[in-house]
Amino acid sequence: MLFFSQFDLMARGGAFALLALWSWLLIRDHRGQFPAMVAVAMNGAILCYLLVTSGSFGRPSIMGLILALYGSSTPGIFWIFAKSWFNDEQQIRRRDLVLVALAAVNILVMRLTFFDYPMINMITGTLFRIGMLAFAAAGLWEAWRGRDGDLIESRRRLRPRLVATVGTYVVLIAVSEIAVYNLGMGSWLVSTVNSSIVFITFLFCAAMFQMRRVDLFGTLTNEVKFAAPKATGDDPLIVKLRSFMKTEMAHRDETMSIAKLASQLGEQEYRLRRTINGQLGYRNFAAFLNGYRLEEVKSALADPQQKDVPIITIALDAGFGSLGPFNRAFREAEGMTPSEFRARNTG
Repeated sequence: MLFFSQFDLMARGGAFALLALWSWLLIRDHRGQFPAMVAVAMNGAILCYLLVTSGSFGRPSIMGLILALYGSSTPGIFWIFAKSWFNDEQQIRRRDLVLVALAAVNILVMRLTFFDYPMINMITGTLFRIGMLAFAAAGLWEAWRGRDGDLIESRRRLRPRLVATVGTYVVLIAVSEIAVYNLGMGSWLVSTVNSSIVFITFLFCAAMFQMRRVDLFGTLTNEVKFAAPKATGDDPLIVKLRSFMKTEMAHRDETMSIAKLASQLGEQEYRLRRTINGQLGYRNFAAFLNGYRLEEVKSALADPQQKDVPIITIALDAGFGSLGPFNRAFREAEGMTPSEFRARNTG
């Protein structure tokens, strides 16, 4: 038992150092990018969780409550991180912020009712575990669903490993807490699983440090993210790609994928990935397609002869699957709604 305690303490210290180093590098090199700052917030939450579960706060205190509240918010922050990093999102949606805030309020009530209100504590505790599983599952889904369109090769390879690692850990945590708090098993089970987060941290940080800095978050602006590609040198593949996209209007196909486009071009998929990412600057295939879609939409909205055509019809014809994603993409690219853009350009 003494050996386990010493090993756990050393491992937690190492995890603290890795997370602190990674956070400092993110702040130094990527402080202007939203996903990087979410990653720093997630690192802080993990640090708080490691500190609280180490038993450093034997007695209830305000500082312990704050750290516990922040640490217990890790699943929600992980979900926001997965959305922003894997999808290259540059802002948090109001709905997502509300969900994470509600989860934090539930955690606060759970902590405050631990001693005096067992029934309320049991209900909020159950909601906390459900929320933890839901946030983790949502984050893992974000990591998994866009893997085929991810043009950053190192990030694409990380997706299934992240899903397997974090998914296994979250399930173990949930099962162990249910076994201890609902079935009356020994608390050693939770302590053992809590200690295992150290290894998760080591693996995650090691994977991040292996990635090139430009691959982590890169330099992403609205121009790179949404504008249709411009010619780059005399690369035959770029010329072929631009010609095909212009003549065949491939962006209008809602089922278009990087593999499908490579097949239609008669090119190897890995070459097409490298070209779109390395020479055109796109980090995911959806953004590449949306660049062409938005150009078509803007042209139609600025055309006086199409002023009576419903915006949703124009968006769907251009290849957008629904109105919600179209509106978000258009506002991020133009800083205004499609209706405002039409009014400015058609009088």
